Amino acid sequence: MAGKCVTDISLQVLDPKMVWVLVSVRVRLDFKILCSRCLIFSMAAAAAATSSKQWPPPTPSPPSPQPPPTPSPQPPLYSFGVPWPEFNEGLSYTDVVRSRSSALTLIDFYSSKYKHSAPLEGWLHRIKNGQITVDGEMITDPSMVLRDGSKVVYYRLPWKEPSAPYLLEVLYEDDDMVALNKPSGLQVLPGGLFQQRTVLMQLQWKEWRKNTLGYSKQDSTQEAHPVPVHRLGRGTSGILLCAKTKLAKSCLAAYFAKGTENIGENRCEGKPGMRRISKFYRSLVTGVIVNNEVLIKQPIGVMHYPGVANGLYVASSSGKPAMSKVYVLERDLQRNQTLVQVEIHSGRPHQIRIHLASIGHPLLGDPLYGIGGCPKPFEPDPIDDGFAEDGGYQKPVHSVPGDCGYFLHAHQLVLHHPTIHEETQTWVKLVACKSLKEHPRKCRIDDQRF
Repeated sequence: MAGKCVTDISLQVLDPKMVWVLVSVRVRLDFKILCSRCLIFSMAAAAAATSSKQWPPPTPSPPSPQPPPTPSPQPPLYSFGVPWPEFNEGLSYTDVVRSRSSALTLIDFYSSKYKHSAPLEGWLHRIKNGQITVDGEMITDPSMVLRDGSKVVYYRLPWKEPSAPYLLEVLYEDDDMVALNKPSGLQVLPGGLFQQRTVLMQLQWKEWRKNTLGYSKQDSTQEAHPVPVHRLGRGTSGILLCAKTKLAKSCLAAYFAKGTENIGENRCEGKPGMRRISKFYRSLVTGVIVNNEVLIKQPIGVMHYPGVANGLYVASSSGKPAMSKVYVLERDLQRNQTLVQVEIHSGRPHQIRIHLASIGHPLLGDPLYGIGGCPKPFEPDPIDDGFAEDGGYQKPVHSVPGDCGYFLHAHQLVLHHPTIHEETQTWVKLVACKSLKEHPRKCRIDDQRF
């Protein structure tokens, strides 16, 4: 350990499913600035060293990279979570009638604007079922004529959301932010079929309980509850950073955005000091990657894709700049797989899945992205004139971005603290890591497929 340390506190975590996390707090005095201090939070040893030479070397049976030794299991700071109720509370969709829609009947308004949700018969059923109000009054007459400026609300009935884990581990927490260990299968923000079973809802419930019991004293600088400042895919596990104050939220969001902006301006490569946040992932991919290090600069664009309203992100020469650096950690010739560490210098949606697929090594178990970084071929969904009686989203039969099954873990995050004065040079480092010494199915972050 470089420098003199006044304090050295270590907390190591080993998940029952082979996830281990090590937190190390080091406080170093800087005699040039009396009030400055350096905090480093570390949760794992460095990944196996890689070289610039190609593999395999000319010698037979080259040794595989060795993972760091497994630490003794220790619990995280704490865990929290409330089991999901069988049904959620439903959802409401509000519209304000504009002049171009005035004079339309209620049934014409909904069956034309939201025809993807249900056919004409479906909207007739919902109106007669009392699920729509106009200016606060329940309307069951589908022929009612709407007026300009009227507020119409459709109430979706409560529904049973797909299975999802609910427990969250807290890896680090202070007055400004909290770092969570998100399990695979849990969505971060509401969307699609998941409106209640999300990380955001668990954070809201946790803060509500604190307020109810009188443990929380909020002021105008605080958020109503911790809020995620970036996203992880539903199938991705690992570190999720959340802000507890408005200042931390704006600073951390700017950190994530700045990295992507720098890539677009070609100002980031080779200049780590320019970045206030660094993100590292572990992934298991198909095939054996030959080079020990691979730099991927594949642009990412959007294509039309059924079931994805705003289009699907894919590898595209006309897309936006993106950059990932891949380090080989372990090769498994018998199973034709490679364990890699990926540092992402930009933050495009599904960037790691797309980038690794673009070089011919899709993530193991990825149901969506195939070789080349585009969606795998699929048979068109059968035509179905039915609709969900609750008026909800119906998932397509083919794969969509939210589907799980792939091996991807956000295992390390290094960032400049968002509120402590810059002269203190305060950095936070969080790491969660896994090994592949056993069969991959035993080493998964979360071995459930949702």
